[in-house]
Amino acid sequence: MKQLTEIFAIIVAVLCLVLLPKTSRAQSCKTNNNEKKNSEKKKGKILIVFFSHTGENYAVGNIEVGNTKMVADYIRDVTGGDEFEVVRETPYPKTYKEVVEVAKKERYGKEYPPFKGKVNNIDDYDIVFLGGPVWIHSYPQVMFTFMKQYDLSNKTLIPFLTHEGSGIGYAVRDIKEIYPNANILSPEAFYGHEVRTDMSKVKAWLESLGYKK
Repeated sequence: MKQLTEIFAIIVAVLCLVLLPKTSRAQSCKTNNNEKKNSEKKKGKILIVFFSHTGENYAVGNIEVGNTKMVADYIRDVTGGDEFEVVRETPYPKTYKEVVEVAKKERYGKEYPPFKGKVNNIDDYDIVFLGGPVWIHSYPQVMFTFMKQYDLSNKTLIPFLTHEGSGIGYAVRDIKEIYPNANILSPEAFYGHEVRTDMSKVKAWLESLGYKK
């Protein structure tokens, strides 16, 4: 099957060169290449792994559904992927001040708090979205507990984070420290207060990856 796909791609390229005018040729070949890239990105079974915090959050107040969960649910709806929510065995504090102190302690102390549940069929997945809020410049440490427990090094990893001004921080660098050879694709960070009412930026990002409703 792979050989047939490669032969077809060669035939299309030759036809582009022989049959089309120069300007149309460039545009047609470019379109074909973009479609091929999008098709490749969409292949494979998808898992969305994320941590999301409820309670008092910066800029949005007390919330019952976390910002990152809202993004993860949207990704699930668009891609048809499965979800695994990383829930710390001992829940993080609900108040913002307290959770910041715990996050600092875990981050600087390189702690890896345990989480509830497990993914039984991790080998079945080819693409893993990794989500979380930005705490102390990166993912909450419980997400790294997950990453250290499961070998994702041969999968395509797509990081997504929510924040209120810090951007993506060191999240990608930290993933690479655990999985040096992983294929990390199109990491993105979204403002938490925006995604609560508007998913247009998430939608555009997913479309750039080849995923549409």
